[in-house]
Amino acid sequence: MKAGVLGVGHFVPEKVVTNFDLEKRMDTSDEWIRTRTGIEERRIASDDMDTSDMGFEAAKKALEHAEVAGEDIDLILVATVTPDMPFPSVACILQEKLGAKKAAAMDLSAACSGFMYGMVTAAQFIESGAYKHVLVVGVEKLSKIVDWEDRNTAVLFGDGAGAVVMGPVSEEKGILSFELGADGSGGKYLYQDQYIQMSGREVFKFAVRQMGESCVNVIEKAGLKREDVDFLIPHQANMRIMESARERLGLPLEKMSTTVRSYGNTSSASIPISISEAAENGQIKDGDVIVLVGFGGGLTWGAIALRWGR
Repeated sequence: MKAGVLGVGHFVPEKVVTNFDLEKRMDTSDEWIRTRTGIEERRIASDDMDTSDMGFEAAKKALEHAEVAGEDIDLILVATVTPDMPFPSVACILQEKLGAKKAAAMDLSAACSGFMYGMVTAAQFIESGAYKHVLVVGVEKLSKIVDWEDRNTAVLFGDGAGAVVMGPVSEEKGILSFELGADGSGGKYLYQDQYIQMSGREVFKFAVRQMGESCVNVIEKAGLKREDVDFLIPHQANMRIMESARERLGLPLEKMSTTVRSYGNTSSASIPISISEAAENGQIKDGDVIVLVGFGGGLTWGAIALRWGR
């Protein structure tokens, strides 16, 4: 049994914070941010909107798109490092809100790679025949752990949620291969100590190397060639890092998701938001080979090659 994506959805808060807005509160500029990161604006959730609220909105859309009811979900996996509270998990809050009465529920913590870990975990349950429908959500309210006085990190992050419903698909569709990895020795380069702390240069070097390697690895594992790839959805952290992965695959710019411009780095939400937007915009269509690749604190990474459709 092959596991694939049956439906997608995403949600971002209404409030837009542009680079020009940030110029007014810290020593930075629109040009500095754009040339180094590719980010032009980001969305910030209101004080009364929590992580689970955003996750719920994205999940509802994914269920509707998949034509799957809440009571038909067997498992809910939520990738987040910014839960509403340590417990109950965001997944349990969503289970109740969605009426997914028979679903098991848990959160996963792998930082920006979390959604990749979630999708691969979901696939194991589906392909083993244990579960039929798994809801995977990537959601973050990073604005609550960003130091808005630190111009090196505050300009990078945003809030949002993306979700996919995964289930059995035909033999030629779905997940073709995957790679997950971690290097705990690099934990000191990206971590939370009340606020997000990052050694930008070290993370950049790691990400450029790992994103490119992981893309190539999953393509080879799937028995494909680089020219077989129709679309690349990298973790939306930094345009220069994303470009390095795109160039490694030899893809033109229009074959890569670039939602980072509008939403900044939304951590575990960035890949599912990008999948949902690409599906909505017709950038990915039935039968397309898509590569998803991410990296994050831990340090962690993950990549998936999948053929779109049921």
